[in-house]
Amino acid sequence: MTLISALPGPRVAQSARPRINSSRGPDSSGVCRADAPEEGVSRSGIRGFDLGPGFRRGERKWGIGGAVAALALAAALALAVALAAPTEAKAAEPAAIATTAAPRAFPLIQNGMPARVEADVTDFPGVLRAVGDLRADLAKLSGGAPAKDAPVVIIGTIGKSAAIDALIASGKLDVSKTSGQWEGFVQQVVDNPRPGLGRALVIAGADKRGAIFGAYDLSERAGVSPWTWWADVPVPVRPDLFVAAGARAEKPKIKYRGIFLNDENPALYGWANATFGGFNHAFYERVYELILRMKGDYLWPAMWGKALYDDDPLNAPLADEMGIVIGTSHHEPMMRAHIEWERYGQGPWDYARNPETLRAFWREGVQRMGANESLVTVGMRGDGDEPMSQGTATQLLETIVADQRKIIGEVTGKDPAKTPQVWALYKEVQDYYDAGMRVPDDVTLLFADDNWGNIRRLPELEKDGRGKTRAGGYGVYYHFDYVGGPRNYKWLNTNQIERTWEQMKLADDYGADRLWIVNVGDLKPMELPIEFFLDYAWNPDAMPVEKLATYTRDWAAAQFGPEHAVEIATLLDGYTKLNARRKPELIDPSTFSLVEDREAERVEAEWAALTTRADALRAALPRAQQDAFFQLVWFPVQASANLTRLYVAAGRNRLHAQQGRSEANAQADLVKALFARDADLTRQHDALNGGKWIHMMDQTHIGYTSWQQPEANIIPTTVAVTPVAGPALGVAVEGRAAAVDGAADLPPLHRYGVQSRWIDVFNRGTGPLDFTVSPGAPWLKVERGPAGPGGDTRLEVSVDWARAPKGEQPVPVTITGAGASGVVTALVVNPARQPAKGAFVEAGGVVAIEAEHHARATVVDGVSWKTIANLGRTLSGVAAYPTTAPSSVPGKGPALEYMVDFEKAGPTDLTVFVSPSLDFRGGDGLRYAVSLDAAAPVVVNIIPDPSERAWNKAVADNIRALTTRLDIPSAGPHRVTLWRVDPGVVFQRLVLSRGPPSGSYLGPAESLKP
Repeated sequence: MTLISALPGPRVAQSARPRINSSRGPDSSGVCRADAPEEGVSRSGIRGFDLGPGFRRGERKWGIGGAVAALALAAALALAVALAAPTEAKAAEPAAIATTAAPRAFPLIQNGMPARVEADVTDFPGVLRAVGDLRADLAKLSGGAPAKDAPVVIIGTIGKSAAIDALIASGKLDVSKTSGQWEGFVQQVVDNPRPGLGRALVIAGADKRGAIFGAYDLSERAGVSPWTWWADVPVPVRPDLFVAAGARAEKPKIKYRGIFLNDENPALYGWANATFGGFNHAFYERVYELILRMKGDYLWPAMWGKALYDDDPLNAPLADEMGIVIGTSHHEPMMRAHIEWERYGQGPWDYARNPETLRAFWREGVQRMGANESLVTVGMRGDGDEPMSQGTATQLLETIVADQRKIIGEVTGKDPAKTPQVWALYKEVQDYYDAGMRVPDDVTLLFADDNWGNIRRLPELEKDGRGKTRAGGYGVYYHFDYVGGPRNYKWLNTNQIERTWEQMKLADDYGADRLWIVNVGDLKPMELPIEFFLDYAWNPDAMPVEKLATYTRDWAAAQFGPEHAVEIATLLDGYTKLNARRKPELIDPSTFSLVEDREAERVEAEWAALTTRADALRAALPRAQQDAFFQLVWFPVQASANLTRLYVAAGRNRLHAQQGRSEANAQADLVKALFARDADLTRQHDALNGGKWIHMMDQTHIGYTSWQQPEANIIPTTVAVTPVAGPALGVAVEGRAAAVDGAADLPPLHRYGVQSRWIDVFNRGTGPLDFTVSPGAPWLKVERGPAGPGGDTRLEVSVDWARAPKGEQPVPVTITGAGASGVVTALVVNPARQPAKGAFVEAGGVVAIEAEHHARATVVDGVSWKTIANLGRTLSGVAAYPTTAPSSVPGKGPALEYMVDFEKAGPTDLTVFVSPSLDFRGGDGLRYAVSLDAAAPVVVNIIPDPSERAWNKAVADNIRALTTRLDIPSAGPHRVTLWRVDPGVVFQRLVLSRGPPSGSYLGPAESLKP
């Protein structure tokens, strides 16, 4: 039996032409039926396969230069994925979907013929829409239409479908886990559901969205992707699909789960206008269905100069019909869009000076909302998403909320508590909360992140370790996109799902389970993180860290099938990780060092490995998958790599010009070529699928000089060099920017450290440059790389350790050419003492360790350590769980131990790199402690400087670096320990350094551990 899908996974979405309050008429039985999809309303997609338990994406040893290794691993594992055989245990799970029949299985598709899908005409119009979508999905999956005697799928809402209610009354349909559950549904194979029908697949929803989700879930698990329309993912043809016997019931844990279309100019704005004529109901129908197919239920609509209610009178009723709960953003109270004040408001947006006008304005918003299912935002910020006042005007805001609730009660004729409301504690509004302001208990408190994915506050814990309860509950407003300091990030996806998991797990752990909403910007470039966010919100308990490790692979299989899923996942995780190190908008010519740790070269190599793999996969995929692969994988990889190369080339141009290299001009030409390629990649995206996605990549991303985007992409400034006449010798060495003037030293060559150092021999003039190299010892090896057009050559200096003498030896390397010479001295360190086995070795005063590579991880009072693979800038993150455990006494709690073999006694600086988390408990920071051997631990606050300047650096770097001085008592092995103190600290790396730390952005490569 071949399993297709047994468990929830990536969701599903497309859309259709607008059809409000439309449904097909009943047949003679009174049940709404169709033997074929409705003309013009066809939907399509593809859902991923469950690739079987026990298979994992593999340990991705990213490091600074690990992308090449990860891609090699992906290639090796791809065949294993394609051949992985699912177990019978998973195939036998209730209502699992498989390609071959098991006993009593329901034939969803058989011999290319789909089942018929029935629904009661009296059911909700939104349910009937989903039924129509399921019919269309099955038609595309099967390639055929149902026969009159085809097997039957019965779908309906409990209490709205006579067929469903009759099955419940007869005891044939078990709704014990579904009835009364918010958005719950059950899918069950039922025997003899009615006279003359031997077996049926029944999908019953506890409410409207429950039935809708039940229908879309079946499509999803059968092979239809959410991104069929939104990313042109093709629908696979499945001539045979069977639903295993039994029942599966699901319900969400997070009540409201949604997205916020924001910062949508110019990209989404240009595309929507070109495609739909604006942000009208034709546009929103696509958005609503996308959300529903991913089992989301909530939307903050686009708001930069747009108003959902005002722009098209069909927008809101269509949302209510389809099942989408509409809200307004954190600074748009009472169901009024911000732009509506500009259109209709009179006087200042200031409640202290203009209360009557504002109350009338808000009253119209609630009146217009009517009976549409909504979440009303209360409170107030200043005009244009700014602070309302200079201080914390708590009393004024309390008055505003009280007056708003009075309006809600008067307009609805109900207790205001009966109308769902949310107070967004965004930016300075959290200061009001911190100052003691409270709103009625029925209002949802929506905490927020810092706009960069770091949650600012979560509910307090009760003594039992659970989040403090309140009727309205708590939620989190999260960001995948942002306009503001230290810099906008809007262009491409830069969000690691691992970081989203880690932060939103905190939210779930602390009881913020009423509302999760994420700012997705233009929507289109964020396909992977959007689906992950909504999948995780559906049931966080179903995705422990072990399953997180396979999510991207499963998502890739959902879009493209299992054959290349591991390789595609490597590309998705790879480009996202590299982009998350520093957002593309924040990269400049100085970001990656050109002289230390070979950083720029290694970053370029990582991108080159990804682009090469992306090109190879693109060539291998069938034509039907080309458009989807371009959008979801190839374009973001290529565009991100190109931008990084552009800035590295600009940096090389400036460095080489400073050194007097003639080759600087070639780097300037490369900058021009890469800048032109960026524009060409955008043109390719515009032309995709007959121009379907025109303008979707219009977001500017090159040439930032402040937090705000440039009006147009601006090519980096380059410097022209005028070469001297004839060849002229120049020398540059690793570790310094200035060219060598007579003599210079290389960084140390250590037997247990970096095994090769470089010297660049370059031409300052015209004509070929000939030169000779003379090392001062026979065991010092100097290898020439290929010469460039002007004779520029990189020399790799290494040591034959079998012949090198013990101790420290300075060895000169003499370079002569064009009538000049220079001497570069290599300090060779060949210790007489063998380092301790299993310890990281100090070499040249430096030790670098990935946090995951501890010698021991201790467990205390049930608190243990988990590695979050791929999280962070280099390899992974390590954090302590459960996060709700009380803070540990320094030196008494769980610990991570690292063995280090030091070269000598004396002081050294330990720099611990942690994720830039915030103190979500409302304190003064999160703490850990560090100790050496048995010494008393030193407590470290990960937020030692709470200033905006320090925060800007932390989020721009996507790391915090905390330095503690250690006094090493002797040469040899010692134990360095990181102690858990507070929850929420995520360790990424440790670097010990005797002198100034490396000037590279990512730091040195991990040290050797014999």
